[in-house]
Formats: sequence, C-alpha cells, structure tokens
Amino acid sequence: MRKAVAFTGPSNSGKTTLIEKIAKRLISSYKIAVIKNDPGDKARFDKEGKDSYKFFATGAEVVVTSPTRTTYFSHRQKSLDEIVDMVNDFDILLVEGLKYLPLPRIGIFRGEIDESYFRYVKAVAIDNTIKKDEIPSNIEILDLNNTDEIIEWVLKNSTDI
Repeated sequence: MRKAVAFTGPSNSGKTTLIEKIAKRLISSYKIAVIKNDPGDKARFDKEGKDSYKFFATGAEVVVTSPTRTTYFSHRQKSLDEIVDMVNDFDILLVEGLKYLPLPRIGIFRGEIDESYFRYVKAVAIDNTIKKDEIPSNIEILDLNNTDEIIEWVLKNSTDI
C-alpha cells in the first residue's frame, strides 16, 4: 500500500501542526513519509562551516548518511514521482503544499478563508473562527481540532501512488 494525500492553505493556518499530529498518530501502524513545499525558498537545513554545507556550496548533489538518518541535499527541483522513488519505503505520504499536484487535498483555514484554494481541495479543516456557510457545499467540512476525524478522512480518501 502506497497512498498519498495533501494539505494546503495560507501561511500560519496550521498545516504543519496538523500533519505533525497525523504523522505521530499513524506512525505506530504505518510507514509515514512527509513532503513539505518551501515556495519562498526560506528553509535552511545545514550550518555554515559544516562539511555538508561546504559540499552543497560546490553545486553538487549531496547525501549525508549516519547510523540514524540519511539526508539528501539537491540543487534541482524534483517531481513528486522522483521524490516518491527516492523515499520509496512508505505506506502513507503526507504532502504539505504543492497545490498543483493532483492529490486528494484538505484545505486548512483558521481566522479567514482564502477562496482561491477551493478549486484544489476535496475537504477543508476549519476551527470555530470560520463559518461553515462560507464553504461551498461540494467541499467536505472537517473539524481542525478533531485529529481522529481528519485521519479517518485521510485513510478513506488518500490515493494510490
């Protein structure tokens, strides 16, 4: 079984927190992989002066391996298929962002709705700061604070990849 589902929404809407909760709950029963999109190219993963930083600064593709993890640093954007092939051994893939990918998707909203996301989502997870009547009737509404309900949706709606 290799299934995938995605989460999308504005910055600070709670996507990372929700994915973290889901991953923590599912990891005892499934092999979980997570892909996070960084559209602003703001994330930093290594410290200046470290060997891996120096190697990456050359422009090379870099893999750092240890007894407890393997880290891959790339200068090239990878497609979902390429990333899936690299990760390979998982049951459920949780994707944060990358709204253009054709995956079942939950929109995450707190405080306000951004309707531009509606064309990408099958469901929304909202808290009590959002009125349900702001959501189109063809989009399922989930409680952002009910992790069990969201996990049930993920397991039911994720797609084979």
